[in-house]
Formats: sequence, C-alpha cells, structure tokens
Amino acid sequence: MNIEIVAFGIAKDILKGKSIQLEVASAATVEQVKKQLVNDYPDFQTLASLQLAVNAEYVVDDYVLNENDEVVLIPPVSGG
Repeated sequence: MNIEIVAFGIAKDILKGKSIQLEVASAATVEQVKKQLVNDYPDFQTLASLQLAVNAEYVVDDYVLNENDEVVLIPPVSGG
C-alpha cells in the first residue's frame, strides 16, 4: 500500500525534499515504517529520536497504518 511521508527539519534534509510516497506492506505499523526509512535513508539512524504523526495525530510505534495515510516525520528539536 502507499502512504505519503511528509518531513520537517532535518528529516526533510535527509529525504532531500518535503514529501515522498512510500510503498509499505499491508497493515504496516509505524515501527515498520521507521525501520524502512532507516533502511532506505541510513542518515535517520543518526537522529536521537523520531516521532511520527498520522493524519495530524501523534501515534505510538504499534499503530497500524491504512492506505493513503499521511505520515509526518517530526525530528528532535534543538534550540537555544
């Protein structure tokens, strides 16, 4: 199934763009998407944390995705 990945901050730099379409297995979980992103884009491994929101709601790693979900990557924030 296809999901849209939307990225902000450093995640946008890693993807080299604001969004991508990602093909994932049916009934994939957020954790599986994170693993696939690390496989496809190894620089994600360097992030201390990466939170995902699905359709504008924060979700946990065992959340099951549906076709055409919008997954937003929310990288760690630093400031000063």
